[in-house]
Amino acid sequence: MNSIALENTEPSHEEENTGLIILISCVATIGGFLFGFDSGVINGTVDGLKQAFHSTSAGIGFEVASMLLGCAIGAFFAGRLGDRWGRRAVLIISSVMFLLSALGAGCATTSAVFIAARVLGGFAVGAASVMSPAYIAEVASARYRGRLATVQQIAIISGLFCAFLSNYMLAKAAGGSTGVLWLGQEAWRWMFWMMAIPSALFLLLLLAIPESPRFLVVKKRTSEAMAVLERLYGASAAKEKFAAIDVSLSEDHHRPRLSDLINKATGKLRPIVWVGIGLATFQQLVGINVVFYYGAVLWQAVGFSESDALLINVLSGALSIGACIVTVFLIDLIGRKPLLWIGSIGMAVTLGLVTLAFASASLDASGKLTLSGSMGVLALIAANVYVIFFNLSWGPVMWVMLGEMFPNQIRGSGLAVAGAAQWTSNFIITVTFPILLGGIGLAGAYGIYTVAAVISLFFVLRYVHETRGKELEQMEG
Repeated sequence: MNSIALENTEPSHEEENTGLIILISCVATIGGFLFGFDSGVINGTVDGLKQAFHSTSAGIGFEVASMLLGCAIGAFFAGRLGDRWGRRAVLIISSVMFLLSALGAGCATTSAVFIAARVLGGFAVGAASVMSPAYIAEVASARYRGRLATVQQIAIISGLFCAFLSNYMLAKAAGGSTGVLWLGQEAWRWMFWMMAIPSALFLLLLLAIPESPRFLVVKKRTSEAMAVLERLYGASAAKEKFAAIDVSLSEDHHRPRLSDLINKATGKLRPIVWVGIGLATFQQLVGINVVFYYGAVLWQAVGFSESDALLINVLSGALSIGACIVTVFLIDLIGRKPLLWIGSIGMAVTLGLVTLAFASASLDASGKLTLSGSMGVLALIAANVYVIFFNLSWGPVMWVMLGEMFPNQIRGSGLAVAGAAQWTSNFIITVTFPILLGGIGLAGAYGIYTVAAVISLFFVLRYVHETRGKELEQMEG
């Protein structure tokens, strides 16, 4: 770290309240946990939805995917509202939406009510996906900001795991997801209601943490900003930190707005915004959510039993958490950019091997894809190593960079656009996989994801700039 360049922005380590910073960052990551839980809980409720709403196959598909409709909208407006109302305020709103979505989905008596509740949950997921890493980036010191922000990805995967575990235990207690459990209600309804517990906890804890000091400076709430800065970094460093944030804003100190993303000299979108959109989009174009959303379908399509397919999903989840934990220790040591290009290379190679294995598949008498023993092993190992590379790199690092790469003046607007791009790409990959599966097959689909991984490598090497060790006031855009 260049101590001369940072002497006016880096607070004294002796005065810094590291414990408080870690504590309030952990509160913010509960948003990531709910992000994961809300994404995963739907997996155990499909039979219950069919029985309760008498939905057709198309209807079930829309009910399952309805959350994604709200995610891009939630991410976009969260960034904008974060500039107007505050990072903490938007997280509080998202916690309320998580709570209402959990209660509403469980209580729904019609498909329309259920979809409305899930779309509301999508708003919350989209908001939490961009505001939680932004809040963490704005309260943490540069020397460990990446580690704290990476915990967000661990929280997301932990939320998925807890949703799967909760669904399993409730279904087992009731004798199936459609079986009656407590208070005469079916188990699938309790699966949604379980999310109300962490949602309520998130809301209560958010009320106890401070607003982002950088937001307070932008809003010219000087006394509040100084109070928060003193709590986080110590009294002697607060004034210097305040001055550095203030200098980083626009010359006329106008309120952040979406038009700030346009370079006044060229009339074009700032290059840093395109980089943010690229990072957000490539994270999805490599096909990771095909593994998360269609894991069981994928492995059954190449000959694994349903039981084996579910076990492979559990293995993938465990490997994901392990890889993210490794990233916590590496991200502030070697930097963001090296992790991204290492991940791109690893994903390109492993996706290529998966494509090769699937290309060798043949059809049995019933028309089902089958793999030879050696190719089945290759596909299984390569796919799980791919999951490791993703969660070692693009999974957590993309969110870390989006939270910290934009200058203070445009952080909310930049997150709005990049977050919306991420969720739109997520939706496109999710809905196109079944189409690709029926058209060009598994090998063709994974071939497309392989090409995206290769292109992402060149994108990182050419356009992404390192942010490790830099204070947010040093970000250029």
